[in-house]
Amino acid sequence: MFRPEAVTKTNAVYIGLLIVQTAAATFLFWVVFPLFRQLIARLGEPQEVSVSVEVQIIVGTLVLHCAYWVRYRWIAVTAPFHSAFIGHVVQFASRTSFFFGGALFSALFFRHLPELEAFPTIAEALTRGLVVIWVLFALFCYSLELDRLGKAIEEASKPSAE
Repeated sequence: MFRPEAVTKTNAVYIGLLIVQTAAATFLFWVVFPLFRQLIARLGEPQEVSVSVEVQIIVGTLVLHCAYWVRYRWIAVTAPFHSAFIGHVVQFASRTSFFFGGALFSALFFRHLPELEAFPTIAEALTRGLVVIWVLFALFCYSLELDRLGKAIEEASKPSAE
């Protein structure tokens, strides 16, 4: 059950950072999904990505990383209420939130790159590869955040083993 008296400044900061992380992850999905569809439709063809889309991806990923690492370093995970069922639902969301990242990685590295007739320059390949890995790592961190929250929500609702 939600306890309004339990909302402290730290809890409010945690909830705010979680909202920022969720918004950044949603934004990344919204920006990257059209590129993913284009990649699947045109395997092996060089993909043109506008500078504005590249900037959006970098900014979204940076915001997600900043919110995650600030929370991880300075703010404890706090459950606003306790429920085994809701805890399970949040942990399920944690696992499913990374499906897109896994699908993107698989399509890019196992289907698209082997089909390319001409590879990009080493500098371009390294730059784009590092950005892709950075985005995937941000999505992984977000999935960990949801998992921690789900466990915190579930924890107090478990019957004691005594």
